[in-house]
Amino acid sequence: MAVFPWHSRNRNYKAEFASCRLEAVPLEFGDYHPLKPITVTESKTKKVNRKGSTSSTSSSSSSSVVDPLSSVLDGTDPLSMFAATADPAALAAAMDSSRRKRDRDDNSVVGSDFEPWTNKRGEILARYTTTEKLSICSKLLSDTSVIQFYPSKFVLITDILDTFGKLVYERIFSMCVDSRSVLPDHFSPENANDTAKETCLNWFFKIASIRELIPRFYVEASILKCNKFLSKTGISECLPRLTCMIRGIGDPLVSVYARAYLCRVGMEVAPHLKETLNKNFFDFLLTFKQIHGDTVQNQLVVQGVELPSYLPLYPPAMDWIFQCISYHAPEALLTEMMERCKKLGNNALLLNSVMSAFRAEFIATRSMDFIGMIKECDESGFPKHLLFRSLGLNLALADPPESDRLQILNEAWKVITKLKNPQDYINCAEVWVEYTCKHFTKREVNTVLADVIKHMTPDRAFEDSYPQLQLIIKKVIAHFHDFSVLFSVEKFLPFLDMFQKESVRVEVCKCIMDAFIKHQQEPTKDPVILNALLHVCKTMHDSVNALTLEDEKRMLSYLINGFIKMVSFGRDFEQQLSFYVESRSMFCNLEPVLVQLIHACVAYCFITIPSLAGIFTRLNLYLHSGQVALANQCLSQADAFFKAAISLVPEVPKMINIDGKMRPSESFLLEFLCNFFSTLLIVPDHPEHGVLFLVRELLNVIQDYTWEDNSDEKIRIYTCVLHLLSAMSQETYLYHIDKVDSNDSLYGGDSKFLAENNKLCETVMAQILEHLKTLAKDEALKRQSSLGLSFFNSILAHGDLRNNKLNQLSVNLWHLAQRHGCADTRTMVKTLEYIKKQSKQPDMTHLTELALRLPLQTRT
Repeated sequence: MAVFPWHSRNRNYKAEFASCRLEAVPLEFGDYHPLKPITVTESKTKKVNRKGSTSSTSSSSSSSVVDPLSSVLDGTDPLSMFAATADPAALAAAMDSSRRKRDRDDNSVVGSDFEPWTNKRGEILARYTTTEKLSICSKLLSDTSVIQFYPSKFVLITDILDTFGKLVYERIFSMCVDSRSVLPDHFSPENANDTAKETCLNWFFKIASIRELIPRFYVEASILKCNKFLSKTGISECLPRLTCMIRGIGDPLVSVYARAYLCRVGMEVAPHLKETLNKNFFDFLLTFKQIHGDTVQNQLVVQGVELPSYLPLYPPAMDWIFQCISYHAPEALLTEMMERCKKLGNNALLLNSVMSAFRAEFIATRSMDFIGMIKECDESGFPKHLLFRSLGLNLALADPPESDRLQILNEAWKVITKLKNPQDYINCAEVWVEYTCKHFTKREVNTVLADVIKHMTPDRAFEDSYPQLQLIIKKVIAHFHDFSVLFSVEKFLPFLDMFQKESVRVEVCKCIMDAFIKHQQEPTKDPVILNALLHVCKTMHDSVNALTLEDEKRMLSYLINGFIKMVSFGRDFEQQLSFYVESRSMFCNLEPVLVQLIHACVAYCFITIPSLAGIFTRLNLYLHSGQVALANQCLSQADAFFKAAISLVPEVPKMINIDGKMRPSESFLLEFLCNFFSTLLIVPDHPEHGVLFLVRELLNVIQDYTWEDNSDEKIRIYTCVLHLLSAMSQETYLYHIDKVDSNDSLYGGDSKFLAENNKLCETVMAQILEHLKTLAKDEALKRQSSLGLSFFNSILAHGDLRNNKLNQLSVNLWHLAQRHGCADTRTMVKTLEYIKKQSKQPDMTHLTELALRLPLQTRT
């Protein structure tokens, strides 16, 4: 192929932009709009079982026997499962969450805000099934008098009873269903057939024949729901009778758990029957004094159980009974219940259950009354600090009268600060910290934090209480969104020093930084905030090592970058630069943080970028830094960045790691170079380095780079260079940077500049044509056709086709694209249509003749 001269066509960018704009079309409200909501109707089809699978439909004639133990336990030992989850902090958080839900008002009979038994069940097993008590459990098969295990035993046995009751109910229900009729969910006894009723009566007659009181009570209570098949009033008649049966149980512990089970069943089958629940409560109050009677005391002596270990067995059952009664109960009933509890002596156990089950608003408005009752309680058996903890949980959910708030805190803290046991102290103090933060200033919060430090520092007691200490920090930062106030709390940073375990300390620092990013609205230069948060961020950064996961690194980088973005010294650039320098020295192990600092601080890019591992990360950062420098009129620094990027191109490997997979790098290099060319358009030439010195250096690097044998990326890059040089020859460039004079302003269309530009174009064209010539092989004809058509389109868009040689070259390329039947006919048809359309423009009439010389060939 002969050498062809290049002539760029003159472009009127404003006119081209105007011609590309869409015409404004008025849109009526009734027309379709792509953002209108779309309604999707989902059609559900019945799932067809695969061949050999067991049908999911059961019939009334099924003879399979369900093992209730396997149904309940599901092959897992419940003692081990719940003992493994016995985390006090998680348990307390779950209880607080359930109480919040329960205290919302709802008009339904039993809404989603009623705490389900499953929550209480897990709580009981987690609390009473410890490693120590599991050794006692082994004696349960031969001795049923192990008192400490009773709550866990109650849960496990009632689980089996529940399964039994469910199976009986479903069996009777299935008798009422046949091929002709289906029993509705809310059926009446008239809907049940005689067979179902007879079977149901048979069950109740069998249970009535049980001689022992307790087995008869529990089994009948478990199938209480089956009364629905017999009569409409069956359940309402049975509940009072079962309540009276419990009066015959002499042991107060067994009695209270029986009442808890009856209340649970009652809430499931007839939640509207509140009278039975109330009757259970008042019956319990009558027998409450038995707990301190001689019979119980003698039993405890025989078993070697102390009263402080015995009394905590009651709250799970009592709390459940009180919760059932107080759910949506009127104010008058709650007041009556509280007054009756006050009349009983030594009522700490009752008082704790009242505060655990009643609505938080009810407790908060009567806080001083409850404090008075707590003071009168006997310390033996049930410690007062547990009562104050229950009171604190309520005050975290509801506000007491404003006039009583300081007195409440003083009365509570008098008791809390006297506690000698660190665990008792921190469990109680953690609850009252939220009350203090919510209603008082930093002065009171500082006093509380100082007291916590005083109690938890001796003998390094804080090492056993990290979960509670973490909760205290979370509550403090949740209420202090102004970090200048937070860090002015004198004891806040000393409090953080108690977190000696690195993993816990890092988690606390992450919580602080997350709160700062979320709540800090304006940039800051407050030295108190900066010094404190630099210390916090340094703690997070120093935790990074070779074993740190990438997700953890990303999270830490996000938090540290969020802090860096919020620091601004305004026009004080020296201070800003000093902060970035200090940050770079502190956070050198997190690459995303270094990237953020590079974006913020161009002056230190040359020091930092070479230390990064990713080759394309370095290339893109050099380019980005150069663009930032150019935007800030730092021309020499911009040239330095661009030269560094050019010198780095030869180091690009053939394969790079992308998401753990090795992939060819040429497509990524092509993308980077295209972005680079777009920037080079507006970079002014250096007065000492000649015309287009950066473009020449980049072309030399591209020429010397070792490309893949079967790759066309080098030619695509040369095509992009041709586009760049064509744009550089225009009288006015397509875009500019404010306050930066590009070559169109510096040279002003000088003939020597244009001549140098055209020489480069001819050199690039020669390389493209030479490559097309090498593709004249059977296996490369399709590539030749594609590249030929691409080069034709480049000449059409950027070349002056009024030049005869360039015009002839375009015709030759058109024929080359079709020569071997490998052309994309659809693309060529559209291209020819575009040429004919453009030829109608006033300055494009020469394209009419060109269109006549471009035939379309069909495959034969």
